[in-house]
Amino acid sequence: MGEETAHGVELAVHPQSELSSLRKWLTLTPGVEVRQEAGTPGSGEQGAFDTLSLMAGSAGLVAAIRVLPQYLRAKRSDVAVTVEVRGKKLTVDAKNVDEIMPILERLLDD
Repeated sequence: MGEETAHGVELAVHPQSELSSLRKWLTLTPGVEVRQEAGTPGSGEQGAFDTLSLMAGSAGLVAAIRVLPQYLRAKRSDVAVTVEVRGKKLTVDAKNVDEIMPILERLLDD
């Protein structure tokens, strides 16, 4: 059996004050490396928010992404997570989680 190839996913959380909380939830997923990365400002911007970078094999990333519904439903405020997979960005929150999660899982399976 060969080793599984590592893949990456980037997450941004809104509001930014929830970044540490999301990082703690994600670090509970076995086999997933979670790193906080400095945001890159766009043209004309003075700064950018930090993001979380996840590295794992496909199964690990799917497991980490499956944490999002529980995380979002546990929050009392309006929290949203923007997930970037292979250049595609999707924003998930407690209101659209049931519609967005199958799309995210398909992106990770490709």
